[in-house]
Amino acid sequence: MDLLLWRHAEAEDGYPDAQRKLTERGQRQAERMAAWLKTHAPDKLKIIVSPATRTRQTVAPLGREHEIDADVGTEAGPEDLLRAAGWPDARGAVLIVGHQPTLGQVAAELLGQPGGELSFKKGALWWFRVRERYGVPETVLRAVIPAELT
Repeated sequence: MDLLLWRHAEAEDGYPDAQRKLTERGQRQAERMAAWLKTHAPDKLKIIVSPATRTRQTVAPLGREHEIDADVGTEAGPEDLLRAAGWPDARGAVLIVGHQPTLGQVAAELLGQPGGELSFKKGALWWFRVRERYGVPETVLRAVIPAELT
């Protein structure tokens, strides 16, 4: 299984939090990462997006069907996100478009630091894969792509 975690691009400050929109810079970040994903992501990619406006705007340039799920929203925890993704047992690839600190907590757990937290830059993508080696599941970090490098 592949699990791609994409933090929403730069958004305006404001309230209510769920209705914050991308800035112009954020829109450019989303467009660049979407272009990178169109070239590099698996063809069969299930996409799950937080209900927040900024995540829906982040995924829009990708131009693929996606589902909106509160289990990857601003109130979700790492367990919610992993359950929504089907990690580690789902077949294929899943892209989650979500938020900090949850994405960083998930990344820390997948890298062997349960209860830890890593910082995701706005607009960045982290790509994990679970594989079996000698009968033991193993998590591999395939890529970390900041929006600025796309």
